[in-house]
Amino acid sequence: MMTAQTAFKSKFLAALLALVTGVVGGHRFYLHGWKDRWAWLHGPLFIVGLLGVWRFVPQHRDDALTWVLLGVFVAVVIAVVVQTLVIGLTSDERWDARWNQGSARRSANGWGPVLIVIFALFMSVGSLTGGLAYVLQRFFGGA
Repeated sequence: MMTAQTAFKSKFLAALLALVTGVVGGHRFYLHGWKDRWAWLHGPLFIVGLLGVWRFVPQHRDDALTWVLLGVFVAVVIAVVVQTLVIGLTSDERWDARWNQGSARRSANGWGPVLIVIFALFMSVGSLTGGLAYVLQRFFGGA
């Protein structure tokens, strides 16, 4: 009995797609295909979140709707960072067991996924620090 070969899924490429195109579900399309419902949800939620950023930054609106939309934006970005970390820090053995069972090729990732994870952490810590500074200044400064 022959087993059908499946396409090889690169952990490096999946982590890179999660970091660069994760807000529109690029990594999920790569891993799960076009029928993945969660992948199709990423883009619309990100656009809704961008509406909050647009209302807040250039329009200077500071109302409840803007903050809800900003919350959606932050939730999407956090989800993408967490997915990048999970993909990048998965061991090669576990990655192959999950995504490359039917493939003759095996993963041999070096530092590539780890460097992507480090870059994702730098970006998220910078964003968190800036956002926290602004929120705390508003809360304690009363602006």
